[in-house]
Amino acid sequence: LVHTYHKLLTMACLRASIEAVASSFKPYSTTAKHANRVATVRAAPAASVSFASRASFGSVQKLAAVAPSTKGFSRPRALNVMAAAVNKLQDTDKGAFIDSAEAFIFDCDGVIWKGDSIIPGIPETLDMLRSKGKRLIFVTNNSTKSRKGYLKKFHDLGLTSVTAEEIFSSSFAAAAYFEMNNFKATGKKVYVVGEIGIQEELDLVGVPYIGGPEDGDKKIELKPGFFLEHDHDVGAVVVGFDRYFNYYKIQYATLCLRENPGCQFIATNTDAVTHLTDAQEWAGNGSMVGCIKGSSQKEPTVVGKPAAFMLDYIKNKFGLRSDQICMVGDRLDTDILFGKDGGLRTMLVLSGVTTEAELLSEGNTIAPDFYTDSLAELNSNVLA
Repeated sequence: LVHTYHKLLTMACLRASIEAVASSFKPYSTTAKHANRVATVRAAPAASVSFASRASFGSVQKLAAVAPSTKGFSRPRALNVMAAAVNKLQDTDKGAFIDSAEAFIFDCDGVIWKGDSIIPGIPETLDMLRSKGKRLIFVTNNSTKSRKGYLKKFHDLGLTSVTAEEIFSSSFAAAAYFEMNNFKATGKKVYVVGEIGIQEELDLVGVPYIGGPEDGDKKIELKPGFFLEHDHDVGAVVVGFDRYFNYYKIQYATLCLRENPGCQFIATNTDAVTHLTDAQEWAGNGSMVGCIKGSSQKEPTVVGKPAAFMLDYIKNKFGLRSDQICMVGDRLDTDILFGKDGGLRTMLVLSGVTTEAELLSEGNTIAPDFYTDSLAELNSNVLA
């Protein structure tokens, strides 16, 4: 019976994990909400509206180095039937785009760097935006590092002007969630499926935890009568990216969620893939969240992109309104959806996950306001 239970639970977890990743590999939303948004895009007379109104329609524009127009915006050039007019943004329009936002929120993986390599032209582009008085904010769904850890990475890549206050990781978001909900006062613990980044952030807010990397080598012995004990004082399970994910962690998290009354299920994100190296994409936290979701039969609360929690925190911290912010990212289903749902201007860069073919596909229902090959293009021929 124990052997049969193990096989059934493993199959359920594996199936849920595969389904979560497979569905997330399609970086498109098929909800009526986003279908209606794109229907509006297709109907919008983009050639006849101002910069501000064009942005509000969510029409897809492309930043490109082409001959400048003599005045205002150039006539849009149709590239695909995904929208009534998919436009390139002229060099002379880049200044207006930059001026339209007081703050820029950047995803990191695929926008600022890939793996441990900075994307060419990024340092100069960030310096240009700072020189124009723009607030820069960096967000990442990767929870393996704390803000302190990410600050070191920025500095190691030569981005020494970046401060800890400007960095928001999903590990920080998880700790902020517990702090804002006064979890510490419950006297409960958090079981961590994830790496040191989550633990360091929990330490900073005084929330006790167990699990994490130290459970990476633990194994389940499936012998007759084997019973895995778990801590009944665990009041939340948080699941972040974990390179040492194993069956012990699946079972322990499942027991906490199913047997501890009121135990919360928190996910740092549900990304299908991540950029661990610059050589290829790797399975992301969505696979781990999907596995525990399948075995616990519970839905997680997501604190990273595209959920609203991180954006609300950033706006409150810096006193920003949605109409003052532009979101720049490389993924339609997290970064651009995060911006669109939050009422932000959005720009997709093709230096990470999403390709131009996917963006312009008939099946895509998430339309950024603009798109470009790389964030660095924003720095070319910008009018002072």
